Amino acid sequence: MYSEERSVTVLNATFVRPDTFYIGGFTNLPHAKYFFIFLCFIYIMTLLGNGFLLSVIYLVKTLHTPKYVIVFSLAFTDVCGSTVLIPQMLDTFLFDRRYIAYNACLTYMFFVLFFTSVQSWTLMTMAYDRLIAICFPLRYHNIVTIKSIVAMLLFSWTFWTSLIAVTVGCFNRLSFCGSLVIRSAFCDHGPVYVLACNDTFLNYILSYIGFLTVICIPPVLIFLTYICISVALSRITSKDQRLRALKTCTSHLILVAFFFLPQVGTNVAALTSYIHPNARIINAALTHTIPSLLNPIVYSIKTEEVWSAMKTLHKRNKLRAQT
Repeated sequence: MYSEERSVTVLNATFVRPDTFYIGGFTNLPHAKYFFIFLCFIYIMTLLGNGFLLSVIYLVKTLHTPKYVIVFSLAFTDVCGSTVLIPQMLDTFLFDRRYIAYNACLTYMFFVLFFTSVQSWTLMTMAYDRLIAICFPLRYHNIVTIKSIVAMLLFSWTFWTSLIAVTVGCFNRLSFCGSLVIRSAFCDHGPVYVLACNDTFLNYILSYIGFLTVICIPPVLIFLTYICISVALSRITSKDQRLRALKTCTSHLILVAFFFLPQVGTNVAALTSYIHPNARIINAALTHTIPSLLNPIVYSIKTEEVWSAMKTLHKRNKLRAQT
């Protein structure tokens, strides 16, 4: 399947590099084109929804707060993550361009893993914001500042850039001397490194670290955060105050459920039972795309501040049109 194999000799070890991989997902899937048209619709709506949310946050000064810096970061990450994943998938399957160059595959892998990881940690940063706001309301503005939130977000981007660069860079020590068919809809880390014919233990360890730090630890920390929030709310005597405080958390909880439950469910099901490859690939594709679509909807419908900001923006545009 290699058209021209290249061998690179480093320190007396020969590493076999294929020119291309073959994306082997969605084999014999009936009416597959309808699924990809649906993905195209998801992508367009994701761009429109998140683009609108980004514009509202940027234009309305009342939303220039630490909480909405995090929301802005999440929306930006959603746009980037969807742009990296969906157009390439559509090009691969709708136009039957399943061969992908070796370096292009690794680049593709880097950005998909990067934006997924940053989304996970951004949701964790949101939980931190809600924890301080409810458990330490009098100290909130001193603890949670725009500078501190930006520093946390920058740390997240820097950390994941470094870790995923190392993870993807480790492919350069692998040899691919057998099948080059990737059993996935994109250049996913696991389905690619299992194709190697030499020692993949380091790749396995890095994959395990990624799984723990993206899929396992963040939801556990978020769960512990909401236990603390529940304890703090139980000490509030006024029912109206409890409901008002809880209402500020609902949008975040919905986003957490959309992002983590499918990811955890897919991985647990894969470990405990057999899943048809097409079903697993469809679930993985939707898991990477649906949360990005729903995030702006949740924050437009469930958040009063965004509604007020949209009304302010509408009035401002109306006044400009009249003058």
